Amino acid sequence: MERTLILIKPDGVKRRLVGEIIKRFEKKGMRILGMKMLMLSKGKAEKHYAVHKGKPFYNDLVNYITSGPIIAVLLEGNRCIEVTRQMCGSTDGSKAQPGTIRGDYSLSIEKNIIHASDSKESFEYEYPIFFSNEEILGFEYGDEMNII
Repeated sequence: MERTLILIKPDGVKRRLVGEIIKRFEKKGMRILGMKMLMLSKGKAEKHYAVHKGKPFYNDLVNYITSGPIIAVLLEGNRCIEVTRQMCGSTDGSKAQPGTIRGDYSLSIEKNIIHASDSKESFEYEYPIFFSNEEILGFEYGDEMNII
């Protein structure tokens, strides 16, 4: 089983889309191993977006992700990273396919509802910014044989 991190960004929280977004991943068969609402500090935002440091949009990314509460969710499932990225859709919501999270709820690249780790390496770098190992709950739902 693979793990990934998603962040429901301030626009998703403010628009009351949290339940709808999480529901999509659960219906797909992914397990929630950790979830929390938080106000991201500037330092953690800068660490999260370090790969973009020096790019023209870096400061806007940091300012936006720290502008309101976010929901951090650790998911687990078969090919979780790839599937999650497909479910999120193109980074630019105006170009994202209908049926994807961004395609259904976003019209821009700036306010695009959700972040999802794009690789195993990204996940390994990103998740400790949001979760300690003690906050990751590995438990059995009891119906694993009925899920993907």
